[in-house]
Amino acid sequence: MTMVAAIIALAVGTFLIRLSGPLLRGRLTLSARTEAILKAGATVVLLALTVTSTLIVDGGFAGWALPAGVLVGGVLAWRRLPLAVVVVAAAATTALLRLAGIA
Repeated sequence: MTMVAAIIALAVGTFLIRLSGPLLRGRLTLSARTEAILKAGATVVLLALTVTSTLIVDGGFAGWALPAGVLVGGVLAWRRLPLAVVVVAAAATTALLRLAGIA
């Protein structure tokens, strides 16, 4: 029961945080510098999440296949290929490298 309460509390909190954006947008004025810092902060958080989930699995180095697959996916996404192509190419790269014995 405690787990259900925690999940509900987190869901409500997440909803309220997301709702505060549209509600406070007209009431709160941020400087251009502050907006730039907030946008850069979001980018840094996403980049850090990507790097850690790419390089670390189960508390250790993920091996070379996973970062290579992510790199291929990143390059293809940067070249603006369709999402399905990016995902399949990244997964195929990782799978083929692991099949070849490159962990």
